[in-house]
Amino acid sequence: MKKILIVDDSALVRKQLRGLIEGLGFEVDMAKNGEEAVQKAGVYDYAVITMDVNMPVMDGLTAVKKIMRRNPTPILMVSSLTSEDAPTTMQALEHGAIDYIAKPGTFNVGLADTGADLEEKIMQLSRMTKQKLARTLRSQSQREKHVRHEPIKPRMAGGIVDKVLLVGASTGGPGLIEDICTTIPADSTYAVFVVQHMPEKFTAAFASRLSRVSNVPVVEAVHHMEVQPGMIYIAKGGIHMHFAKKVSGKILLRLEESRTDRFFKPSVDEMMLSAADIFDASKVTSILLTGIGDDGAEGMVKLKESGAYTIGESEATATVYGMPRVAFENGGVTEQLDFPDILKKLERYK
Repeated sequence: MKKILIVDDSALVRKQLRGLIEGLGFEVDMAKNGEEAVQKAGVYDYAVITMDVNMPVMDGLTAVKKIMRRNPTPILMVSSLTSEDAPTTMQALEHGAIDYIAKPGTFNVGLADTGADLEEKIMQLSRMTKQKLARTLRSQSQREKHVRHEPIKPRMAGGIVDKVLLVGASTGGPGLIEDICTTIPADSTYAVFVVQHMPEKFTAAFASRLSRVSNVPVVEAVHHMEVQPGMIYIAKGGIHMHFAKKVSGKILLRLEESRTDRFFKPSVDEMMLSAADIFDASKVTSILLTGIGDDGAEGMVKLKESGAYTIGESEATATVYGMPRVAFENGGVTEQLDFPDILKKLERYK
């Protein structure tokens, strides 16, 4: 039987998570802080570790770094999803943690909400191979070489957007999007739009991180923001990113609720379906990366049928072959590629 390690200084949270995880058929071990977690992870080969962010003795970020150096293990951060936790959680993802869940009892997050998210992610991460995890860590090590102290400043307003790149991702996606930002050439004229499943407090921290590694300016999307060529726009958490075209031909971002009930906000489908209505499909490239579920599959189908070039990440490299699998099976993928081959294509996107 596979074993899961729960790391949290709260006895109540440990008890809640234990009840949920044991119900999935896993054996459970527990640690009260990061130091204890590092010691246990050095002895036992856990299928997954859930890691609290803020703990005494040793915090979650430090524990993630130590565990990934000594005995790499799929780690799921347990975060309050607040503006205070967001930067630390993002750093944990940068250092090898795969994903995060909301800590039960924070804001409007109840045990039922956490349970549904936890069940899906624990099951998926427990199947993650050592090879995929090792690839993730190698990529992270390479990304650290690109970090700058200052972001590239946004470009001055002006210019009509002609070429468009759409990117959608969920579990396992933040590091891949960072790789994309470091690969797109500095002289690229593409307007790049990214939906990464994240809550509202996280996307600003994510955009800030990307702005320090990207070759082109990166900003978090703002309602009615005028889109410029050669920039990357990160969808804001908690609301969908749509597009509108002015009479002049200029493109505006519209952040709004959908008439359709979507589980994820922002939704990859919402971005792609809106893009299909606004942009010349022959000038659009759409990429769907790793993620649980089927978000993006509908949009990929519509874009491909409209004449866009659509790429789905392969099962060989996807941390979770969910979203790209459904898009592929539904006929929405022009070409299915390993992630390194996707980057090779993007090196030529000027």
